[in-house]
Amino acid sequence: MTRARVAILISGTGSNMVALIEAARESSCPYEVVCVLSNKPEAPGLHRARDLGVEAIAVNQAPFGKDRAAHEAALQAELVAHDVEWVALAGYMRLLTPDFVQSWQGRLINIHPSLLPRFPGLDTHRRALEAGDKEAGCTVHHVVAEMDAGPIIAQARVPVLPGDTGETLAARVLKAEHGLYPSALADAVQTVA
Repeated sequence: MTRARVAILISGTGSNMVALIEAARESSCPYEVVCVLSNKPEAPGLHRARDLGVEAIAVNQAPFGKDRAAHEAALQAELVAHDVEWVALAGYMRLLTPDFVQSWQGRLINIHPSLLPRFPGLDTHRRALEAGDKEAGCTVHHVVAEMDAGPIIAQARVPVLPGDTGETLAARVLKAEHGLYPSALADAVQTVA
């Protein structure tokens, strides 16, 4: 079995990145993680990736200022150098330009901490609680130019419990993310293969 070559883009601790890397250790997994890229050189996830034996590279956004296209060209150079076939966003906290998204169309996925189309963007857990929702969850979706609007690959639901805070709900959703993302990426890769 030829495994799809995946790069993971992160900005922070990389907990979903770890779930993807650990799943890829199974011989039956249809993808392998060939590198981790971060727009923030201080991202703790870079160290975690290296500890797991995956090449981790900081492509610092700061020197590029507001020139997102130039920063993405540097990202693209790393993706090409590593023969990447799929890009998985895992807490990558930077909007990608329509040109970058188009160049990876159908092979660029993201995980979002809500049941899309509800609550795109930030503060999803607080918004779910304020709305009085009885359940929350997470969504893996294809990335399109419009934020959090791409076709849904998979979702996982968790209950909203009495007394939940944004933090307790976030912890429950994050646990669901760690289970959902590896299987959704595997499904996506096999669908296209």
